[in-house]
Amino acid sequence: MHDEIIAEAVQAHALANCTSLHEAWRRVDAYVREIVPFFSVVAYYQIGYRMAGWLLRLFYKTSVDFEDSSARHRLPRDAVIVYVMNHRSNADYILVSYALAGQVAISYAVGEWARAFPLELMFKAFGSYFIRRRFREPLYHVVLERYVQLITREGVTQGIFVEGGLTRDGKLSAPKIGLLDYVLGIGRDPQYAARLHVVPVAINYDRVLEDRSLLRELDARSGGRRTSRFAQAYEVLRYLGWNVTRLASRRWKRYGRAAVVVGAPIPLASWFAEHADLFALERPDRLAEVQRLCDRLLAQVGRLIPVTPVPLVCAAIQSFDTEFITADDLLTRIDELRRALGELNARVLGGGGDLDATELFARAWRMLRMRRVLARVGEGYLVLPKGRPLISYYANSVAHLLGPFLSAIQARDALPAMAGLRDASTRSVP
Repeated sequence: MHDEIIAEAVQAHALANCTSLHEAWRRVDAYVREIVPFFSVVAYYQIGYRMAGWLLRLFYKTSVDFEDSSARHRLPRDAVIVYVMNHRSNADYILVSYALAGQVAISYAVGEWARAFPLELMFKAFGSYFIRRRFREPLYHVVLERYVQLITREGVTQGIFVEGGLTRDGKLSAPKIGLLDYVLGIGRDPQYAARLHVVPVAINYDRVLEDRSLLRELDARSGGRRTSRFAQAYEVLRYLGWNVTRLASRRWKRYGRAAVVVGAPIPLASWFAEHADLFALERPDRLAEVQRLCDRLLAQVGRLIPVTPVPLVCAAIQSFDTEFITADDLLTRIDELRRALGELNARVLGGGGDLDATELFARAWRMLRMRRVLARVGEGYLVLPKGRPLISYYANSVAHLLGPFLSAIQARDALPAMAGLRDASTRSVP
């Protein structure tokens, strides 16, 4: 509230909107109260950590891998660290926080979806701050920028989903530079430019809890029918009821693997040195340089994406140009993909060198059969009509790692998801 830059923004806002300084300051006060969390050590490390562990163990078998496990010990004691990660599920907040809870408490930017009781209180107690997406008022963005820079200078470790939102098609989305640009602003002070480090984090799942909802959103964006709120509520209640029944009857099975790979820290001192005139540039030119940095960081995240059994098997299925695949052909293709991944040093979690193609497929098959994506027919497997979008979605998460098979997977890509399947979903399956 005593920041000189905010004071200048208040005067500019009052002048541009023909309002009083008192009213402009009241808006700033409201924005501050909305954005700033009230971090609780007890809430984060006792309640949150235990709840996260229970939920993750209930739904997934979790894996945490470090590209260089000793790298963080070599960081300067005063290093300012920002974790930059891909965004596949709202469970990412819990998964990464739980994976790194023994090392650091991470503060996230959370969108409007969580500004409802009791989620708002919970996220604020865990140290997350709220942002309004697509809200263009300059005064608000000055307040948000100065807050982000304040906590970065004070050593609060932040987690930034560089794609700016959940991927709807399974692929890495184009990076959004807003929050990272705010963070880089502390580089105006040379001592902070020398201390700033970015750590790429890659996330993947055998099952994304909201995958079908994301595919429906993608379909709606391409002209498909929008699902009503009543239908969405019914689906959520049905899903909850089905899973409670499975728990009560002791038929519950986990959704496979949730995997995190933490990359080696990337110091930004050399980048700032190469762009010594960064903050003297016109805003469009400066943002262009930040965009190029974001592209590089997202490429690093993409290189680290863990390959779990379901995405691997879906990529194998997607590489064929037919709906029916013989079992032998599918197992052969899984082996070929694993060899391609090995050459690129990609991490095949849940498989690695210890499991053969048969066991890898068996792990994925349990999930694909349960979700009615794939059916056993004679000597092979048939992709069910409503299953192709999900296969495409999961294959897309690892396709960029598959080298010679990338073009085949992309050529078979059925997304936008439902466009060619609305009629097919009514056909009978042999």
